[in-house]
Amino acid sequence: MTVLPESASAPLRTVIVRVFLPFALGYFLSYLYRSVNAVISPYLRTDVGLEAADLGLLTSAYFLAFALAQLPIGVALDRMGPRLVEAFLLLFATAGAVLFAIGEDTTTLVIGRALIGLGVAACLMSALKSMTQWFPVEKLPLVNGIVVASGGLGALAATAPTELIVDAVGWRPVFWGLAAATLLCAVILLLVVPEKKRVGSAESLGSSLRTLGAIFRSRAFWRIAPAVAMNQGGFMAIQGLWAGPWLRDVAGMSKPQAATVLLLTAAAMVAGQLGLGFIAERLGRVGVKGLTVFAWGMGAFILAEVLLAAGWVEAAVPLWIAFGFFGTVGILCYAILSQQFSAALAGRSNTSLNLTMFAAAFAFQWGMGAIIGLWPQTADGAYPAEAYSAAFLTVVVLQTVAWLWLLIDGRRARD
Repeated sequence: MTVLPESASAPLRTVIVRVFLPFALGYFLSYLYRSVNAVISPYLRTDVGLEAADLGLLTSAYFLAFALAQLPIGVALDRMGPRLVEAFLLLFATAGAVLFAIGEDTTTLVIGRALIGLGVAACLMSALKSMTQWFPVEKLPLVNGIVVASGGLGALAATAPTELIVDAVGWRPVFWGLAAATLLCAVILLLVVPEKKRVGSAESLGSSLRTLGAIFRSRAFWRIAPAVAMNQGGFMAIQGLWAGPWLRDVAGMSKPQAATVLLLTAAAMVAGQLGLGFIAERLGRVGVKGLTVFAWGMGAFILAEVLLAAGWVEAAVPLWIAFGFFGTVGILCYAILSQQFSAALAGRSNTSLNLTMFAAAFAFQWGMGAIIGLWPQTADGAYPAEAYSAAFLTVVVLQTVAWLWLLIDGRRARD
């Protein structure tokens, strides 16, 4: 492991190979873990006997552990640096994947899933923090966009490619492979990524915690956080689990067909992660604010969900593509929020936003399972379309309230 002082610069190729790629791999794995249950859920139903509520709790355990880890991670990133924080946490993800691979009951699988969520909880924030240390400011929008897109590639890998592998060897060997890949990523981070002097590392723990309080007391934070939490939380809850069952139970698709639509949804997500940032940057040149772009994108996302809740199966493919594209619009708010605080607080402000977002994802994913489980299953183990409509519309109502809050508070700020 090489140690470079703050003033040192490294060749771009070295930075890409030794810094960008290891962190991009970590976020790729994080999103693969997040999304894989949408494909393996029917196997979990048959192999372990999970019902909708169990499946919702199991999958959402990832989000709960992820959310609870955010504030400590924010402090740790600003004090210890991204390399050590992510490498250490990935060991928990490795253990969780192993436990998931051998789990025979709901409790074991929930614990394994929670350990995975804890283990990958720093992957995106560590990557973004590291990019600010190693890349010039003018390249950060592009670099960060590519980092986020690497997560989209993880979501892509968790669809049709995973379905093919699971169909060939089973879901348990898939998690053994993920455990090995996660451990390898931790080793790479420790041995390959160079160290660099950290801004804010001399700050006391008490001061770090007081700063967290200031972030949560900020009006700028609470203007943005509810809408981002509802938008991204709903997106992750549905894309990471309930999209697959909807395609099979409501649209009547086979497992391979559903996996293909999930692949298209993930591809649209990658396009949204890259395209919406480009659109916001272009519109910003003519005076359109980033929050305005976010508000319009969130409105389009809610509309797509409403049509899915209505059971419009004839337009299932374009609706899920729209869902994937506009569901990523909340990523714009990281840059918007970071402008309200100093660079030394980047880790804490972003992880504070993450806390609200992943707490919402946990509540949505588990809550949707509980709602769907209120309806009896059919003879072939499917749930009726009415169950999914009720669950989706519950999410839509909460998102609409947060969206209106964003619009109303924005109007007050201008007055």
